[in-house]
Amino acid sequence: MRLFLIKTVATALTVGATAASALFVTAHLKNAAAPLQPAVLNAGNNASSTAAGGTLTVGPSVQPSSAEPMTSTYAS
Repeated sequence: MRLFLIKTVATALTVGATAASALFVTAHLKNAAAPLQPAVLNAGNNASSTAAGGTLTVGPSVQPSSAEPMTSTYAS
């Protein structure tokens, strides 16, 4: 009898958690109009911004290279 009660409680908790997570997901739907990134600074032209603590200068961090492209990730 006690084993049956433990199994029943475990099943009820599992079903309850599944239902609660399904309700949570459906209540927080994706906003298709939301931007992927906030437009803070244009990093392409060394943009600067002055704040209370000083000046922030953002520049491009990815530079072109003349290295051969990687065609395999195999390592022995």
